[in-house]
Amino acid sequence: MNRIFWTSAVAFAASTTSAFADYTLHILHINDLHSRIESISRFDGTCSAEDDAAGECFGGVARLKSAIDAKRAELAGQNVILLDAGDQFQGSLIYTTYKGSAAAEFMEAMDFDAMAVGNHEFDDGPEALSAFIDAVSFPFVSSNLDVSQSNLLNGKVNDHVILEVGGEQIGIISALATDTVETSSPGPNVIFQDEIDALAASVGDLTEMGVSKIIALNHVGIVKDMEIANNVEGIDVVVGGHSHTLLDSDNEDAFGPYPMMVGDVPVVQAYAYSKYLGHLTVTFDDAGHLTSVTGAPFLIDAATPKDAAIAARVAELAAPVEEMKNTVVASAPAAIDGERERCRLQECAMGNLITDAMLDRVADQGIQIAIQNGGGIRASIDAGEVTMGEIYTVLPFQNTLSTFFVSGQTIIDALENGVSQTEEVKGRFPQVAGLEFTWDPSVAPLEGRVVEVLVEGAPIDPAATYGVVSNNYMRSGGDGYGMFGNAENVYDFGPDLAEVLAAYMAEGNAAPALEGRIKQK
Repeated sequence: MNRIFWTSAVAFAASTTSAFADYTLHILHINDLHSRIESISRFDGTCSAEDDAAGECFGGVARLKSAIDAKRAELAGQNVILLDAGDQFQGSLIYTTYKGSAAAEFMEAMDFDAMAVGNHEFDDGPEALSAFIDAVSFPFVSSNLDVSQSNLLNGKVNDHVILEVGGEQIGIISALATDTVETSSPGPNVIFQDEIDALAASVGDLTEMGVSKIIALNHVGIVKDMEIANNVEGIDVVVGGHSHTLLDSDNEDAFGPYPMMVGDVPVVQAYAYSKYLGHLTVTFDDAGHLTSVTGAPFLIDAATPKDAAIAARVAELAAPVEEMKNTVVASAPAAIDGERERCRLQECAMGNLITDAMLDRVADQGIQIAIQNGGGIRASIDAGEVTMGEIYTVLPFQNTLSTFFVSGQTIIDALENGVSQTEEVKGRFPQVAGLEFTWDPSVAPLEGRVVEVLVEGAPIDPAATYGVVSNNYMRSGGDGYGMFGNAENVYDFGPDLAEVLAAYMAEGNAAPALEGRIKQK
């Protein structure tokens, strides 16, 4: 790699450069790969060998490596950087088996320049993130994290990074969603600061150091990215992640064009799971102002060849888990929808199936209601044979069943929390069994959006006690479900949720229907 990065004012002061007119920079970027090391299906789960051989699959690190190499060859002699906007961790049996070591190996092979810390990088605590950082040569950045009190991360996550590319300094700053304390496990020694305030401070630091070209490499989601672009002066480009948003000017199903302009600031994101490689081209004048912005996401499909060495290494890593992955546990008569744009906003088939399985497992324990966070549902399942590998792709977090008893009012409060962040498509949206509820999106969050709750067809009694099954992540306060912390008769150590779902489907329960459990007013 012929680039240099600095992370301190002292190091930067040792180098001076002259600005050049019409400086063009090519930004290659990915986000939210989520351990999709192997090729993925059209449902974003791990692709079968048969479908991959038939050319029906996407992504995977072997194709991603080829796509990056091809772009670099196409842009030979020009200014190119490769960025990751976070969430390499979690999402496949490769991660379950190898944690961050596989991601580190493949990112090193692709020669990344910088990475934002994603919320899922904390899923196995600061220890796993620290080991991941130690295993790579590129810098990690998160401007709104204070890790000075963490003996594991202190000095390893930078407020900002300065890359030297073609004789110019490129400043990289980053924000991580502050609700990571609820969506993952950063621990008490990682302190989160307001995203906009922290980014503004980092822009100020870089500006004082003479850096005039600044990229915000964020992991906050598209809505917050647009807010940041609109409110933090001095940011030239926003490269985002977290919301798995596809921006594509040529795709009518995309969230918006690529790039999405917020004033004069281009905002880009490249979906997730290694399915796309983003390519943004920006040109600056000699004062550091953008004069031209173009780009598009590059679909990594079967037309992209696999890098032979990377493919061989993937096969080697996959071998120990292949037998378990390929075990057929059920047959689905039709595809089961687990897409995030539905499971985080409305009743979805996969949500019904999972919560039915949860409730079925503990029905003899006096449990009446099941609640599962939509963000814990990570993929759909195609029609036909269902393997254990597919089940773990849908439910990769190794969450266990939790049973407990709470008041009807607590359940209402939990549902209110669940529908409080639908504008941002957050993972706390509740999929349910054993109850029905109606909510009104026109009401302000946490101000009474939930307008009706029925249990066994009757209105819920706020003063009565109900048995609930959820997962240990939610029961311990994840995704804002802190109200479950006061539950009684708690047992957090039930079987793995993926195993519960597999057993339920093996009994012939593989055709969930939408039943009107969740309604909008």
